[in-house]
Amino acid sequence: MNKIEIRHVEVVQYINPLREGGSLPAIVKADDDFLYVLKFRGAGQGKKALIAELLGGEIARAIGLNVPELVFMNLDDSFSKTEPDEEIQDLLKFSVGLNLGLHYLSSAITFDPLASKIDAMTASKIVILDSLISNIDRTAKNTNLLVWNKEIWVIDNGASFYFHHNWPTWENHLTRTFPLIKDHVLLEFAENLKEASLEIKEKLTNLKTQEIIALIPEDWLRHENDTISPIEIRAAYKTYIEAKLAMIDNLVKEAEDAR
Repeated sequence: MNKIEIRHVEVVQYINPLREGGSLPAIVKADDDFLYVLKFRGAGQGKKALIAELLGGEIARAIGLNVPELVFMNLDDSFSKTEPDEEIQDLLKFSVGLNLGLHYLSSAITFDPLASKIDAMTASKIVILDSLISNIDRTAKNTNLLVWNKEIWVIDNGASFYFHHNWPTWENHLTRTFPLIKDHVLLEFAENLKEASLEIKEKLTNLKTQEIIALIPEDWLRHENDTISPIEIRAAYKTYIEAKLAMIDNLVKEAEDAR
């Protein structure tokens, strides 16, 4: 089993904001000469959205889905000083330090359920993925899927794991299914849910889950308002993912009933 390694790069050029998202991600260039979509720690949901992006992306990759390479991106304070737009200037100022980048897929197009093709197994895996990580943001309005080189790529998992916005009640989510799956953009194409669930259980072992959670930078686990420690937070993510995997048959049935 290959060990997951997330590269660290430095942002060397801010190119332009992507104004489709409320959190104003941006296309930037790094010191490795590649372009990335940079997700900012200073945006609306802050570091918790970066954690959800990291966990959701690497879980998707572990179960065999296409995900752009994720990298840790260091942003220094020089960019905010030269940015004329006040909103972006503030975002850059509050995002100095470690952020998250996704490799920019040049010329990729947004997945359109009416015009794009997707095979049943891929659709089924993505539906189950979003049930497992409680992703409320993969709907027809906002598919968060790209078509690149004739393949489907999973992006934007920052709305997942929403239980982590309120730690005092997080354990209440351990036994819940995910009724919002009824709104999933790929539900109608997900004809292989049972087969997909077997493959996911095989690939997403407890060891793999632990390895993915260990990737979270310590700094991202520290928030002024959190009531539990970083060690307890890592343990909570592990407990949550394992609890969802244990009830995967129920999640599959819920999705099948919704279809």
